[in-house]
Amino acid sequence: MDIKALKSSNLKGKVSIPGDKSISHRSIILSSIAEGISEISGFLTGQDCLATLNAFKKMGIKIDQHDRHIRVHGLGLNGLTKPSEDLNLGNSGTSMRLLAGLLSGQNFSSNLKGDSSLSSRPMNRIIKPLNKMGALISLEGDTAPIFIKPSRKLNGISYELPVASAQVKSCIMLASLYAQTETTIIENHQTRNHTEKMFKKFGIEIKEKYENKQKIIKVSPPKKLNPTNIKIPGDFSSASFLIVAGLIIPNSEIIIKNVGINSSRTALLKVLIEMGADIQINNVKDDFEKTADILVRTSELKALVLDEDLVPNLIDELPILFIAASFANGKTIIRGAEELRAKESDRLEAMSDSLGNLGIEFKNYRDGIDIFGKGRFKSSVTIDSFGDHRIAMASSIACCMLDGANTIKNVENIQTSFPGFIETCNFLGLKAELLK
Repeated sequence: MDIKALKSSNLKGKVSIPGDKSISHRSIILSSIAEGISEISGFLTGQDCLATLNAFKKMGIKIDQHDRHIRVHGLGLNGLTKPSEDLNLGNSGTSMRLLAGLLSGQNFSSNLKGDSSLSSRPMNRIIKPLNKMGALISLEGDTAPIFIKPSRKLNGISYELPVASAQVKSCIMLASLYAQTETTIIENHQTRNHTEKMFKKFGIEIKEKYENKQKIIKVSPPKKLNPTNIKIPGDFSSASFLIVAGLIIPNSEIIIKNVGINSSRTALLKVLIEMGADIQINNVKDDFEKTADILVRTSELKALVLDEDLVPNLIDELPILFIAASFANGKTIIRGAEELRAKESDRLEAMSDSLGNLGIEFKNYRDGIDIFGKGRFKSSVTIDSFGDHRIAMASSIACCMLDGANTIKNVENIQTSFPGFIETCNFLGLKAELLK
């Protein structure tokens, strides 16, 4: 499946976007082990989140789904039952890493597998802390499938994250629900804090403090989780593609409604505003997650040297930041982004390939890239997204600035995170078409 993209003259209008992917995953997981019925609205019906939902159905959880409204009949901390087959999590790294933590505390065996992309991503980063807790979890190498056997007991640990990863942190936090003692997690760089917020919403005792630029999280094993109702905001990572489109396409003014603006997710806004972006945050609301409407107008962007401390906060937005930098004046310097190489594709390599096809001058490094903006753009280009949804969407936005008919190949996985991406783009005035 490919996307055909034509040059777009201006964007106008107001849109809403699908629900936050990270919160959707966590809402299903925690609702399933709560005692009673939880109501979830705004659920992301992308393939990744449905992989999590279907996994819990296979473990005996009754889940009623009406479009984006979900009702989960939780059976408590020990209510899950052994699945009759391996749990196939498709392309979803979040599903695999988080479920590995949760299932390490169950009294039954389970195996986790995924597609070829997921089966190439590093998993030792979760196996090491889980084994330290006493989990009987293993790999055949450094990648899926993951094999989990019931452990006699899990112990709380103190663990300093060697990589800035919300998935590793969340994996340990979910395992800690089944530990016999308190678990401490130490972060050296801020990552998204949805799991911490969700734990509190379900009544789990959690303590957070900051010492010497480190965040220290302590989780006490709960006796039970309380069911709750969750309103999931629009996904900021999905909004980022439209934000950059509104900035670089001439004569544009768009509003993206009800977007989650959790401060652990929105470093891209800070970076873009530093680059000269005309962005306004309006109609701010604060439930358990803060939301707002984001107004974007066409702007003359300038290059910057990206603060490495911000990279963990915007790791999923780096592909579209590369595109913003391509249309900015000057040389943008990005370092500390080695984690891009461990995503759905080697995103540093894949985005460099995309930039080269666009005609953008760049220089690659092991952990980053220099991007020389406002170069000689090509026309009628063909870009391979390597099956990576964020590469596909970022490349689509860039191609709507080029002359000629441009093609982005292998875009099926856009459905994992942004169902209706093409329709939303076309509503605003982007000229893109899905070719089946």
